Amino acid sequence: MKAQFSQARITAIGTHVPEQRLTNDDLSKLVDTNDEWIVQRTGMKERRIAAEHEFTSDLCIKAVQNLAERYNKSLDDVDMIIVATTTPDYPFPSVACKIQDYFGISRTGAFDLNATCAGFVYGLHLANGLVTSGLHKKILVVAGETLSKVTDYTDRSTCILFGDGAGAVLVEYDDSHPGFISSVQGTNGEGGIHVYRSGLSHTFKGAELAGDGKMVQNGREVYKWAVQTVSAGIKQLLEQANMSVDDIDWFVPHSANLRMIDSICEKSGIPLERTLYSMEYFGNTSAASIPLALDLGVWEGRLNYGDTMLLYGFGGGLTHSGQIIKWGVPRV
Repeated sequence: MKAQFSQARITAIGTHVPEQRLTNDDLSKLVDTNDEWIVQRTGMKERRIAAEHEFTSDLCIKAVQNLAERYNKSLDDVDMIIVATTTPDYPFPSVACKIQDYFGISRTGAFDLNATCAGFVYGLHLANGLVTSGLHKKILVVAGETLSKVTDYTDRSTCILFGDGAGAVLVEYDDSHPGFISSVQGTNGEGGIHVYRSGLSHTFKGAELAGDGKMVQNGREVYKWAVQTVSAGIKQLLEQANMSVDDIDWFVPHSANLRMIDSICEKSGIPLERTLYSMEYFGNTSAASIPLALDLGVWEGRLNYGDTMLLYGFGGGLTHSGQIIKWGVPRV
């Protein structure tokens, strides 16, 4: 396949995380674990936790505010809002509708997208397609999660992982300096049993589900699937773009855990030093982990205008999505 045609680029970014911190030492008071054990297996030191009456829409709205203020961006002419989340405030109205209402954007479409930890990259894929096709000009792609509200804090295999946060980017029409180079998506629905949260149904293909609405994960199976699938996807992205690993300035995978990312880097030939991640102080924030990592790269002065990035989201479904993108956000 050839590299994709694009007339869109990312022009601004904003993020937000809750104030409350949950450290590894805090978790050791809840379950049988300790800081050394968690750091060795996940690379995580702390995560942010939403307040009792703080929800995904609150985090997303603050991320969009952060974007608008930092880059002096007007939101009045946004013509589509896409929110990637698995933890909306309600089944409906959507988080996207809450954002539209808060900012009073008069003429925009709005919908939530559930592709779990791949949601942000799926959102970018859709935004690029909608702008490049000429159907839209300016799209907010937002990713937010309050995973702490669906985490079982008696299960030490999952409660050490998850945190809350949100990130937002603007995708705008630009036929002179487009940013989207190649993309790949894939699904293994049969593997959905390995990481899930039950809802209206409490069975999966006839099997009883556990967790009672909290997240359940078979970490070993997800690990094996992710390392194999993401490594193959990276190879496919590079072939589409006629690029090599050396052409990639930054690899930005979903921040599931550092050990998994290290294995993916080793299998793909990407140096860990050229990888941006957000799990160290934010934990696994599902759809929000990639925009949080991108913004950390911006604040630290590592990610610069024109850099070539390979983004890769992967998670529940099982679903995955990758993009090679030129970073189009000017430094402010």
